[in-house]
Amino acid sequence: DELCVAFDDIHPQAPVHVLICPRKHIATLNDVTAEDEALLAHMFATARKIAQDLGVAQKGYRTVFNVNADAGQTVFHLHLHVIGGRRLTWP
Repeated sequence: DELCVAFDDIHPQAPVHVLICPRKHIATLNDVTAEDEALLAHMFATARKIAQDLGVAQKGYRTVFNVNADAGQTVFHLHLHVIGGRRLTWP
């Protein structure tokens, strides 16, 4: 849509692994400002819709922001992972 794009992860960790990226460049979650709050809410609403559309909303799914290298962020453009389609464990 006009605020973000979503696409399949090239290295999926589950049957459903979609990335949601804002069209606005924000390097990490640490760089989000108060003016970006509505954008983040929109990203989570998009995640909910994707989970419903891909059939994982009822059984369960995970949303994740990786922030910086130690957390596994390799692309420094904010993106929200939507992961589901199998039983997930932690970590």
